[in-house]
Amino acid sequence: MKYVLLLLCLLVGTAPTWAQGAMLPIGNEAYHILDRLTIKSGVEAPFHTSLKYYDRKAATQYALTLDTLTDTGLSLRDQLDLLYIFKDNNEWLVPAAFHTMLASQREKIVGREGLTQIEAAQQDIRYVRNEKPILKYFYRTPANLLEVNDRYFYMRVNPILNLQIQRAREESELLFFNLRGVDLRAGVDDRVFFHINILEHQARFPQYVDERISRDRSLPGNGLFKDFQSSLFGDGKAYDFLNGQGYVGFNFTRHIGAQFGYGRHFVGNGYRSLLLSDFANNYLYFKLNWNVWRFQYQNLFAELALRSGRQITQDKVLPKKYMATHHLSFNVTNNFNIGLFETVIFSRNDGFELQYLNPVILYRTIEQAFGSPDNVLIGIDARWNLFRRLQLYGQLMMDEFKYNELIIERNGWWANKWGIQTGLKYVDALGVDHLDIQAELNLVRPYTYTHRDSSASYAHYNQPLAHPLGANFREFLGLVRYQPLPRLTLEARIIHATVGEDATNANWGNNVLLPHTSRVQDYGNEIGQGLGARILIGGLDISYQLWHNVFLELNYFHRKKNSDDAALHNTINYFGGGIRMNAPRQRMDF
Repeated sequence: MKYVLLLLCLLVGTAPTWAQGAMLPIGNEAYHILDRLTIKSGVEAPFHTSLKYYDRKAATQYALTLDTLTDTGLSLRDQLDLLYIFKDNNEWLVPAAFHTMLASQREKIVGREGLTQIEAAQQDIRYVRNEKPILKYFYRTPANLLEVNDRYFYMRVNPILNLQIQRAREESELLFFNLRGVDLRAGVDDRVFFHINILEHQARFPQYVDERISRDRSLPGNGLFKDFQSSLFGDGKAYDFLNGQGYVGFNFTRHIGAQFGYGRHFVGNGYRSLLLSDFANNYLYFKLNWNVWRFQYQNLFAELALRSGRQITQDKVLPKKYMATHHLSFNVTNNFNIGLFETVIFSRNDGFELQYLNPVILYRTIEQAFGSPDNVLIGIDARWNLFRRLQLYGQLMMDEFKYNELIIERNGWWANKWGIQTGLKYVDALGVDHLDIQAELNLVRPYTYTHRDSSASYAHYNQPLAHPLGANFREFLGLVRYQPLPRLTLEARIIHATVGEDATNANWGNNVLLPHTSRVQDYGNEIGQGLGARILIGGLDISYQLWHNVFLELNYFHRKKNSDDAALHNTINYFGGGIRMNAPRQRMDF
């Protein structure tokens, strides 16, 4: 990773003066809005939907474009959705043409040297101001606690809050989730931007989550944690953990940008991803984005944790491994996109493998050239928007395979390791405005994402980098989202999974942390083998937006697991609610 830092330092000095914005955090309401709008309008977006995070600048420019067109088929409610984006990203309320204007043209607008981006944004009629800010300085605009708007500098500061409490029928203690934090994003000189948030949590989870934490010695989506006893909600098992994200970004040219930071990413258009998801803990990364014509190309170099903090003696650094990933996305037409994905996971005592810094060559070629033992995965993803109502999407992930064994012999060879996702989105279903339906199927073969050396498994901090269930499963999920009123949202989901779990001292290919050399058999392997389990999840979330990004919520959750081993049966039903501010929903859907 130190070589990546060196490359970063060399390139920063050459960065010109075109800026991009901070990223939209995953879980932000804008993702669903933009998803709907790209399907309904038929207008090509300046971002590629398979690569998340989205750039705030690109998202806002797309909303501005739609707001000026007359034949997009958008409803009045869609216009309110655009207003949400304008409020949430008001530092970017400038059209794309502004960034290509000559200095002399900008000077004519203001009668002095150059119009800066933040000045232009404040002059836009969509820049909403509160008539009565709190103490004159706070919430001058609906979305931000504190705003700073200087000619060459802007800053947005917001609190983060998520307080939830649930009563489970099967458990005596109350379940709770308590998140507090602060979020800050800023830009300097229209060329450099940065973002940081710090999050403090206390939580008590259902039994099935506790069992997952005990198995992997890690808390999904987080890093170091400690046991916690609540004086308010009883003395049952609970957890205390701190986490956060942060990065600095800049553009080398109008079309090539970079980020260096600590966070996570998501590749795909589905509820799940079989390529790269945001299920695991944050990680250190350096990212390059190339956006030219209909192409978007992303390189991601990351430093991962080989184990979790619970497996290491105190005051010792976690052993490291590394990831090098690239994804090429191509908009064949306004409505059809296809992407190519490749990643390699490797561990080196002497640090990062320099040959993987090559941003364009296939990693399999490099691996074969110097005889490396590394774990390479390749994949394809695609989405197709149809009739301004439907989106078909999918992924194909290949870990290892042998043509004769996969196509001709078909005897269930253990090393035919692959996963498939297919999905459908239907917006304004049955002609009902803001009734959106999604269906998705995921299949992953046994031993997928594993490697003969467990240090090269597709995992970070003992957590899968792709699907939460690991491997050896079939999963179907259905999602329905309806907004009967602009501020009221109803979301229902149902998930059914058939999983082949690993028995005691028998590796049937479910846990990606186990080396595939400990497999039970070479042939006859099929999805669901091992200790069979059937998981049914149902959830209903009702939220009402009191103010911008402040939600009152009620939720119901049901999870039932039936296993071939009766001792592993588990059922949980809980009902609860809370308040959420500038924070995504917390879901443990596995």
